[in-house]
Amino acid sequence: MKPRIIVCGLGRTGYKTFRLLRHQGAFVVGIHHQSIPGETAGDVIVGDLQAASTLTAAGIQQAHTLVIAGSKDALNLSIMMQARVLNPQIRIINRFYNTNLGERLDQSLPDHLSMSVVGLAAPVFTFAAMGNRAIGQIKLFQQTWPIHEEYIDENHLWKGRKLSELWEDRSRMLIYYLPVKGEMDLVSAVISGQEIQVGDRLIVGTQPRIRSPRRSLIKKLLKVLTNFRQFQQHGQSVVMGGVVLLAVIAIATLTYTSAELSLSPVDALYFSVGMITGAGGNDKVVENAPDSIKLFTVVMMLVGAVVIGIWYAMLTDFVLGSRFKQFWDAARIPQRYHYIVCGLSGIGVRIVQQLHASGHEVVVVEPDSNNKYINTARELGIPVIQGDASFRTILKASNIESAAAVLAVTSNDATNLEIALKAKGLTPSIPVIVHYADPDFAGIAQQLFGFEAVLSPAELAAPAFAAAALGGRILGNGITADSLWVAFATVITASHAFCGQWVKDVAMSADCVPLYVETNHQTLHGWDLLETNLSDGDVLYMTMPATRLYQLWRDERVSKLPRAEATGISEESIKELS
Repeated sequence: MKPRIIVCGLGRTGYKTFRLLRHQGAFVVGIHHQSIPGETAGDVIVGDLQAASTLTAAGIQQAHTLVIAGSKDALNLSIMMQARVLNPQIRIINRFYNTNLGERLDQSLPDHLSMSVVGLAAPVFTFAAMGNRAIGQIKLFQQTWPIHEEYIDENHLWKGRKLSELWEDRSRMLIYYLPVKGEMDLVSAVISGQEIQVGDRLIVGTQPRIRSPRRSLIKKLLKVLTNFRQFQQHGQSVVMGGVVLLAVIAIATLTYTSAELSLSPVDALYFSVGMITGAGGNDKVVENAPDSIKLFTVVMMLVGAVVIGIWYAMLTDFVLGSRFKQFWDAARIPQRYHYIVCGLSGIGVRIVQQLHASGHEVVVVEPDSNNKYINTARELGIPVIQGDASFRTILKASNIESAAAVLAVTSNDATNLEIALKAKGLTPSIPVIVHYADPDFAGIAQQLFGFEAVLSPAELAAPAFAAAALGGRILGNGITADSLWVAFATVITASHAFCGQWVKDVAMSADCVPLYVETNHQTLHGWDLLETNLSDGDVLYMTMPATRLYQLWRDERVSKLPRAEATGISEESIKELS
């Protein structure tokens, strides 16, 4: 039977998820705080999202799954608690910005899965900046792999090759296959020696490469010296104050040396510094001096107090305030092949962390000095330029001419477009990745302006929410020809539908693509995978169309089994995969 799913909160992400589930044939009802044009009253319930009456009107007692897709964590938490009171057995997919809170809830509550739009979308932005035309992501072998679509044209390198030749490559996973003629699943095409033809489409996952740059201490020092011109911008006032102070001391020293006070140059310097700084000196030096020297000493005391007070204040602000950090960040800006992330939004900081973890150099441009993520970036050793990235001078300061890519990921769509256009104006050849919140206009913006990628987090995250709503612990997902497919891991138990079957037979009968299997403390891939007989305790990683996924989790004959066994996933594996 089809699962009854409720999507609560039909904002950008929620409405995308709602429409995608409906397109996949699921029985889905939406809840929103206001009516949506084009939607009937039966499909969308209008009311207070956290009210028991609204949830009851949507059929919460009979629903299998509740997807909470609102943008406010507090409201989502209230909806979750109210839903569990009305239906203690309901499975909940909860959107949380606070990932720490989400993880705690996942550990404390059964059948609760927290998901983050930022966490789902950030890898695709990162992959796009690194040159991958990613349509999704999948977690394999403890890594997040970018997923892209290969369309076979007349000039494609794979044209005429057999799919079996691509099957064995461990660094590249064949995820799904759509032949231009007829219908054939991937495994059947691999076994039968099917050749790749013009018009075929292949969904492929590529193993990410981690760079490990090595930099010597000498190279770092040379880099600071070559960027020392930045000191003029950030420390000019401190230097000028120091010069004025030295000039006052020099005038006083020369005056006392030239006067008939029987002072050596060293004694005159000692007395001048002590007098001007207030540290004290030999006051007997001027006791018997002429009145003019005494008046000169009084003036130097007053001038010195003013000069040294101002200079101390500037020095303290430079060292303990933000100016020294700005200078040090500016001195560490990479010279070439770095990524410029404009805007430390929630998705921006995730992108920064992922690029840094991959071994790439990153520069952050953020106008708000009080942004809560600035310290996070600096703790990673990433330079932060405080300024508006829509200004040419700021982009030039980030060495945009030699950068690898620019990512405009502020929270304002108009600002992102302005930054992207300025970047293209300065360096037309540089790849530009743009964050655009409205999923309906992201594609239009990319087509109109010709940027490398204009991505909407709602567009990227909605398939993952829809896939999770259909059941299981999802490892990845994607959309091909309007069809949603998902990747997941299933633990084979004695009562599992796949137990005792050969992997190649399972793949052909269930229209799924096996990726690899963990059996007897080893991982099998390629031809060895297809010739594996599944037994109790094996873990099979696979992809499957979302339209058939619910049959695996909602099969009537296993509906009475405990939750972990009915899903085919052990409790230990659930904790590991989550």
